[in-house]
Amino acid sequence: MPSHRKAGRSARATAAILLIVLAAVTAVSAGAVAKPVPRAGAAGTQILRISARSHMVLRFSTNRLHARPGRVTIVMHNPANAGMKHGIALEGPGVDRDGPIVRPGATSSVTASLRRGVYEYYCPVKGHRAAGMKGTLIVS
Repeated sequence: MPSHRKAGRSARATAAILLIVLAAVTAVSAGAVAKPVPRAGAAGTQILRISARSHMVLRFSTNRLHARPGRVTIVMHNPANAGMKHGIALEGPGVDRDGPIVRPGATSSVTASLRRGVYEYYCPVKGHRAAGMKGTLIVS
């Protein structure tokens, strides 16, 4: 293969890597939060993963989730350095479910069959929801 073709491919690959790095740096500097992507679980269940914040902060890793209609599980990891117990609960059209409240380092989850609409997920520990440990799940 002629060397000018290899050089052209190498330049394109380098440019692509630079664009990816630039996009990542821009997103981080703008304070963007990656949108959790639904993953397929058992029997087509969508799995949404979030975590509680560390160091006694009453917030989740994101305040907005998206899913398709159907069976959805939200899995919330409570980091070892969270400093307190947390859980995950889900409320909305025809749904009011609480997952277990777990110690730091453990995981809580809640599963429901959801139709199109707007739902709220939150921490069911007394006072955490009111303090801002909640988010919106949009099912569309």
